[in-house]
Amino acid sequence: MSILSVQNVTKRYSNHTALDNVSFEVPPQSVFGLLGPNGAGKTSLIRIINQITGPDEGHIFFSGKPLSPEHAERIGYLPEERGLYRKMEVGEQALYLARLKGLSRQDALKKLKYWFEKFEIISWWKKKVEELSKGMQQKVQFIVTILHEPDLLILDEPFTGFDPINTNLIRDELLELKKKGSTIILSTHRMESVEELCSHIALINLAKKVLEGEVKKIRKEFRSQMYEVQFAGNNIAFANALGSYLKLIDSHQDGDYITARVQSLNDHSPNELLNQLLPYVEIHAFREMLPTMNEVFIRVVNNKAS
Repeated sequence: MSILSVQNVTKRYSNHTALDNVSFEVPPQSVFGLLGPNGAGKTSLIRIINQITGPDEGHIFFSGKPLSPEHAERIGYLPEERGLYRKMEVGEQALYLARLKGLSRQDALKKLKYWFEKFEIISWWKKKVEELSKGMQQKVQFIVTILHEPDLLILDEPFTGFDPINTNLIRDELLELKKKGSTIILSTHRMESVEELCSHIALINLAKKVLEGEVKKIRKEFRSQMYEVQFAGNNIAFANALGSYLKLIDSHQDGDYITARVQSLNDHSPNELLNQLLPYVEIHAFREMLPTMNEVFIRVVNNKAS
């Protein structure tokens, strides 16, 4: 059973349809990518899941039950627009927000101390929020979002404003939360994060869901029979080896070897392609080049827009 089931959700604002009959399933204990270009409808859907607004049509189920106010305490939400009070002290504000999540003062202080020490920010406790950089503020807000250990985390562009070190820190914490049982919905434009973290995705474009499934399966579905071959020999022998099986895309010298990109012309198997090449050159490495999620994203969005 999915932890979140979005079923035929439609949302309209005046003359604008933000979501048009959108459905997908979020598997439990997964990192699920909610993707789409700006204005696609992702934010409208996130607001509905958080019960800030409601759908005009359709339903959302949380752990098999209709989404209701009682589920709010089991959901953590980190919006793209940060919302800390600039004049408040960091510790005071974190404690206030933790209490809003239903934690007692004692439990909140204990958990906050643990996370502030883990993130090496305990010295910020008495500083005002306005004294902190954007990245520092985001660390505090991330801590508050996960403090009550929600079953479902919704993170909207969580890596914005972070340097590579802190990006890795947050990434590692997300993976640890997943191991402990949390499900994470990640809304991001960083396709490298999707490939690294997400097991499943849904892609929304122009208010409609246009793609859904496992990341690995989607990349294979959009394969273009492209291969990278690293070989010892000369380009003339390699060109002769291609025959009617392969088309040379490009090649370059890579130390003692030549690395070439080739495309299968008639959907041949990798073994067939290797057998075609082996009599002519010494193969050092051979791999299929599956499309990146960035390439899939661009292809799907452009196809639907045309």
